[in-house]
Amino acid sequence: MTKRHGYAVLSALLALVVAVSAAIYLTVAADHGSSRGAFTDDRPHHGSAAAPASTGTWVGAWSASPAGGEPGTEAQGLAGRSVRNVVHTSTGGTSARITLSNLYGQAPLPLTHASIAVSAGDGTAAADPDSMRRLTFGGATSVVIPAGGEAVSDAVRLTVPHDGDVLVTTYSPTPSGPVTYHPHAQQTSYVADGDRTEDATGAPYTEQTPYWRYVTSLDVLGNEADGTVVVLGDSITDGITSTTGANHRWPDLLAGRLRDAAAGGRQVPRYSVVNEGISGNQVLADGLGRPAENQSGLGRFGRDVLSHPNVKVVVIDLGVNDILRNPRLADPGRILAGLRTLVREAHGRGLKVVGATLTPFRGHRGYTPARETVRRQVNAQIRSGGVYDAVVDFDKALRDPYDPRRLRPDYDSGDHLHPSDLGFGRMAEVFDLSVLKGAGQAEL
Repeated sequence: MTKRHGYAVLSALLALVVAVSAAIYLTVAADHGSSRGAFTDDRPHHGSAAAPASTGTWVGAWSASPAGGEPGTEAQGLAGRSVRNVVHTSTGGTSARITLSNLYGQAPLPLTHASIAVSAGDGTAAADPDSMRRLTFGGATSVVIPAGGEAVSDAVRLTVPHDGDVLVTTYSPTPSGPVTYHPHAQQTSYVADGDRTEDATGAPYTEQTPYWRYVTSLDVLGNEADGTVVVLGDSITDGITSTTGANHRWPDLLAGRLRDAAAGGRQVPRYSVVNEGISGNQVLADGLGRPAENQSGLGRFGRDVLSHPNVKVVVIDLGVNDILRNPRLADPGRILAGLRTLVREAHGRGLKVVGATLTPFRGHRGYTPARETVRRQVNAQIRSGGVYDAVVDFDKALRDPYDPRRLRPDYDSGDHLHPSDLGFGRMAEVFDLSVLKGAGQAEL
C-alpha cells in the first residue's frame, strides 16, 4: 500500500466515524432522550424512560415500609382503578425512580401503566402537567410483579423539589389479591376509576384514601445530598398522631433541620432522611401471617434499611412495643440483645447507628409499674453507651419534669404514648446533627 493510498483509507474511515456520530447525535436530539420503542400505545405521554443525563448521587427521598395486606382487597385488589399516592420528599434531584411492592399479594400483580409527577401544590390530586412522566420497567411500560416481590422503575429525568409532594400513580386492569399497603400514612392519597394514570387535572380522583399502596420508596439523583439516613422505628417514628398532610413526623422535621443547617453554612452532613417506621413494630416479634405482617425490626432490617441507596446512618427508635405487647413481663436483656444485633448488622455494612431512648407512657392503658422498670433498665443501658454509636435522648426531651414516668402534657397527643405535633417538633429539635458525622464502630 502506498503512503498516498494509506492516507486516503484513513480519511475515509474518519469521515465514516464523523457521519455515524452525527447520526447518533441527531437521533438522540430528535428523541429528547426518550425510548421510543417503550411506548406501546397512542395515549399522550411525557418524559423519558432512558437513563438520565444528570449527574450526582442516588439517595432516598421518601420511603414507607410495606406493613401488610389491605383488608377488603383479598379478592379483587384494586382492579380497574388508578391509585395516586402522594409522597413528600426530604431532598430534591434531577432524576427519579420508584420501588413498587407486591410483598403481601397472593398472586402476580400486573401493572400496565405507571407515572410520576410533581404535585400542583394545591392539596389535591392535580399534577404540574409539564412534570408528568410515564414510568418504564426495563424499558417496558408494563410490569408484572410476582407475589412477594417488588419492581424498581427505570430512572426518568424529572426535577424533584425538596420538601415537596410527588405523585406516584399505578393502574392494574385485573384482580391481583391483597394490596400491599402502609396503613398510617398521615397523608391523603387518591383513587380514580379506569386508567387515569397520566391525568394531570386530578378531576377523576374523587375517592380519598389514608393509605399508601404499592409504592415503598422514591429515590432521586442529584447534588443536594451525599447520603441517606434511614430511621427504623414504630408508631412514634411513623407519626400516627401527627397532623394529616402537614408532614410533621419527627423524621420529616429532622430532614428540614439538616437542609437548613447545610444551607446556612454549618458543617453538617448533607443527608436525606427516609422514614421506615411501622406502627406497632417490635424489635423481636413478628406480626401474624405468612409473610408476616408488621415484620420485626430484626426481620426487616435488610429490606427496609440496607436496600436504600448510599445509606450512611441508621437511627433506631424501637423497643416500646416489645415492653407493651409482651403478654408476660418483657425481658430487658432480650430487648437489648436484639438492638445490639441490629447494630452489628449495620456495622457489618459500615453504617453508623444512632439510637433513641424509650419515651415514657404512664397513663396509657398498657402501663404498669413493672413495665416502667423495664423501660428504665433499657434506657440505662442505652445511655451508658453500651448499645449504639451515639444516643439521642428522647425520653429526657419529652418527659414531664414533675413525673418522668409520663409525657409532658403539651408533648402528649392525648393517649399518653404518642407525641403531639409539638412533641414531634421537640424530638427533631433535640437531635444533635453532629452525631450523624463519621462511620460506625467496628465493635461495641
